[in-house]
Amino acid sequence: MTHTYHPKGVCSRQITFDIDDSGVVRNVVFTGGCHGNTQGLSRLAEGMNAHELVSRLKGIRCGLRTTSCPDQLACAIEKALT
Repeated sequence: MTHTYHPKGVCSRQITFDIDDSGVVRNVVFTGGCHGNTQGLSRLAEGMNAHELVSRLKGIRCGLRTTSCPDQLACAIEKALT
């Protein structure tokens, strides 16, 4: 199932991703944001267990911001898992 999330407090405007039946994250795509960073994050997230990904990314900050694109991906996955 494809999930769409609109992040808050970051440059990215949208995150789409799938979580397969075994709880593995697939097809992460960021719209907007720092292309190199979001492309790298998308590739690293590919094939990871959703719960493991959340535990690794949750709470990462970007500069003085209280969140980041990795943190927002964790929030998106958490929301999709509920």
